[in-house]
Amino acid sequence: MKSVIYSCIVLLCILLSLESCNSSDKPLKFAIVSDLHASAMPDGKERVQAVVDAANKENVDFLIQLGDFIRLDSISRSLDSIWNEYEGEKYHVLGNHDLDAYTKEEFLKGFGIPNRYYSFDKGDFHFIVLDGNNLYDGKEYRHYAKSNYLKAKSAMRAFVDPEQLEWLINDLAATDKKCILFSHQSIDSFMNNGDEVRAVLENANKHAGFKKVVLAFSGHNHSNYTKEINGITYMQINSASYVWVGKPTMTEKRYPKAINEKYRLLRYSITYDKPLYAIVTLAKDRIDIKGTQADFMPPTPRDLGLKDSIDIYPLVSTIADAQIDLD
Repeated sequence: MKSVIYSCIVLLCILLSLESCNSSDKPLKFAIVSDLHASAMPDGKERVQAVVDAANKENVDFLIQLGDFIRLDSISRSLDSIWNEYEGEKYHVLGNHDLDAYTKEEFLKGFGIPNRYYSFDKGDFHFIVLDGNNLYDGKEYRHYAKSNYLKAKSAMRAFVDPEQLEWLINDLAATDKKCILFSHQSIDSFMNNGDEVRAVLENANKHAGFKKVVLAFSGHNHSNYTKEINGITYMQINSASYVWVGKPTMTEKRYPKAINEKYRLLRYSITYDKPLYAIVTLAKDRIDIKGTQADFMPPTPRDLGLKDSIDIYPLVSTIADAQIDLD
């Protein structure tokens, strides 16, 4: 009889141990990267490889990129094959330059993205992907497609359209989980109707009675910062590859002539000497973001007489570590 009782106790302990291992107390982890522009970089393959290697090494639960990724053409197939070396779940956010040569439908189909905006659950968290690649002329909303946005005034770009805003309201209301958002353009400083989007997020928190929406990641500006607005943290993820300066950067001192002629955007950019990405760990009480550090390939911004920022965005070659409390 004692042996039977002992066996039952052992079995119960094993089951409790398994339950503990599978509980939501286990931290969730993902890798995040933005603005790889891998097709336009001479070492694009190496940069994609570094991100995938880090995701595999860290054994993350998923990998996400925030837009301006790679092209769909045959030249980029080798880059896509490297990306797919990460065998776990991968998620995409549409960037404006992803739509330089394609419509949204073409890009979504090419990379197997379910929709231009969507959401998914992992553990105790709800993740939301937004699409800010929409034009608005005061009368009509139109999608970015085949570089049409480049002909529009800046005040007409980077909108979250009404259909998507309505979906966001309903999507937030349908979950009790903590919510994290991903968008290419920043909700806090770049989207032209970012105030409308922030109002939706803040109202969701007000109606929930707790901090439901905790964090919004963005890219696009090739910079790095973390700020809080009305209880929600907004974090800009730096480009994996370079900062866009918009004027000549003496790149003839940075690369050989053949490279500069083949990769034309280098002329107006300053490349980072290492790829930038971050590993994000989500626990019940906090979020830890472990960034990466790089240097500017010379001539550096200081060599070129540049200031510490471009417009309002810090001119840095890093993704800084950050910690966000969830209470």
